[in-house]
Amino acid sequence: MADCNQMDRLKELFRYYDNCTMQEIPALYDGWSKDYNQDMDTLNYKVPKTVATLLREKISGNPDAVLVLDVACGTGKIAKQLFDLGFRTFVGVDGSKGMLEQAAKTGLYQELKLAMLGAEPLPAQKDMFDVVVIASALDNFCAPVSVIRELCGATKPGGLVCMARADYAITSESIRYDKEFESERQLMEEEEGLWKLLDIKHLDSYMTDLQTNPVSKVVEERIITGTVYLYQKSTN
Repeated sequence: MADCNQMDRLKELFRYYDNCTMQEIPALYDGWSKDYNQDMDTLNYKVPKTVATLLREKISGNPDAVLVLDVACGTGKIAKQLFDLGFRTFVGVDGSKGMLEQAAKTGLYQELKLAMLGAEPLPAQKDMFDVVVIASALDNFCAPVSVIRELCGATKPGGLVCMARADYAITSESIRYDKEFESERQLMEEEEGLWKLLDIKHLDSYMTDLQTNPVSKVVEERIITGTVYLYQKSTN
């Protein structure tokens, strides 16, 4: 259970998040990195476990030889869940140096790379990874929609791409991003044949969000929904 000081700090953090630019996001996460795991537990963020469980269900045989690219890896929450299910080989990418420092402390990653999604090419060899995963970074604050093509490109033919997205505040920017995301992922499947949808899970409780009310300017708590998409890259 969160104490008042923690919630006050989180509300101030999310108020700043709601008003910062994409260029300011890495510094925000640098400052948040040491408290991130505890804070996300307080906010009931259980998406890493959901993602890891889904991936384990789809991987046949022993997963210890599966090469995982963990994009926007943060402190390593997804890698930890995957490790608990038998996965052993991880490469992480994140735009925050502070988050990567925390991820390194887990001892789970064979390699960690600093890169701003969208502003820089994804630092991953083409057709290399058995699994590519990204959670909670595909939004108008963190990564442009174009990144999903890079995720697909880094995946081996027949490999898996798992993307988890939250339904954040309904703003004109988020609505536009959602439309572009839906259009792009369907274009890649239906017209270009780059991948096929294996599974889609709608989550009634993605996490507790702290949203700034546009009228009162007060930060309010609310449970937000979300979606996990699992694609398989085409072998053509």
